Amino acid sequence: MSATERLYYNDSRLLEFDARVVDLDERDDGAVAVVLDRTAFYPTGGGQPNDTGTLGEARVVDCIDAEDEGVLHVIQGPTPEIGDTVHGKIDWLRRLDHIQQHTGQHILSAAFVKLFDAPTKSFRVLEHECEIDVELADPTNERVEQAVDLANQIIWESRPIQISSVMSEDAASLPLRKEPARVGELRVVEVNDFDLTPCGGTHARSTGEVGVIAVRSWERAKGLTRIQFMAGIRVLRDFRKANQTAVDVATLFSAGRDDSPALVAKLIDENKILARRVRELDQIACRVEAEDLLRLSEPAAVAGGPRFITKSFQDRDADSLKHLALAIVAHPNVVALLVSRDSGTARLVFARSADASGNMNALMRAACEMIDGRGGGKPDLAQGGGKNADALDKALDTAATSLAEIS
Repeated sequence: MSATERLYYNDSRLLEFDARVVDLDERDDGAVAVVLDRTAFYPTGGGQPNDTGTLGEARVVDCIDAEDEGVLHVIQGPTPEIGDTVHGKIDWLRRLDHIQQHTGQHILSAAFVKLFDAPTKSFRVLEHECEIDVELADPTNERVEQAVDLANQIIWESRPIQISSVMSEDAASLPLRKEPARVGELRVVEVNDFDLTPCGGTHARSTGEVGVIAVRSWERAKGLTRIQFMAGIRVLRDFRKANQTAVDVATLFSAGRDDSPALVAKLIDENKILARRVRELDQIACRVEAEDLLRLSEPAAVAGGPRFITKSFQDRDADSLKHLALAIVAHPNVVALLVSRDSGTARLVFARSADASGNMNALMRAACEMIDGRGGGKPDLAQGGGKNADALDKALDTAATSLAEIS
């Protein structure tokens, strides 16, 4: 099998081409991969996803770099014969997106080197954003935005981008931003008077084609600074989505978009005060509810044994269950086994008074196994939850029976 001539190396805007089928490969999943003598389809590699498009009447859904064996075009549709000439067509919007993201990454990575001597160690084009992991020792919002500003300045100057080839032995004399990962002939991408780096991806003809770069967030990750960014058409899409969200929030307050953050902050503060007041009132209500439950409960089955309060609720949160359990066991010689269903989720609180017998932690662990959950605590108080709310009644009955047998 001969290697595939890679047409995208010389022209990232070549979208249609004719080629000869030199081999067919059936994949493990039953799909067919076509090997051509030449291709403009970019295969996944270097952090950049593959192109998609068509080969004749078939849809190209993946491209795999088999290195010396060529580029494998995974297709859905009619399979050509070896020796056939097929017409390939690249999906332009996907190619343009990858051109903007990859070229934008070169510019942004170079900006971090220029400003902070912080090289990029890895790069990924994801579905919605891109990531670079940078050796930036002291990241701050100001430093990150400083690099973004420099990158956008280079973009808006619309500097030319040139592609050239050099041999790896000659590369040592060039001011490359990163060391080449291969030997032999290297493809070098140069942003005029700003960046020079070996790369096999698809790139713009000038920095202006990138449009704009925006950073969404950054975080520390594995000793590096991971920066989530996007370029070009992705920035426009993200702005539209973010702007619509901001407008929708502002509409809820009958306010202007820029007034929303202050109104949301005020609402959160008010909600915290109300939530604290609700908790205080719930504790008071639980004391009254505990008195009612104890008054209506049956006496201990065994003289001197504890009374059991078992109760199942609907949509009662864990804090309220705990408040009620504590209010119940504030009385002497009593055990509270309380459960609640909340949108298909099971919640449990088991508690006993200081003079009652029983290990609530052991009971809780056994009950949580029955509801596909987890929980635990201390001998006198335990909490848990699980996703199998249908088994909650059985778990409650089993816990009550087990406790009665040992009391």
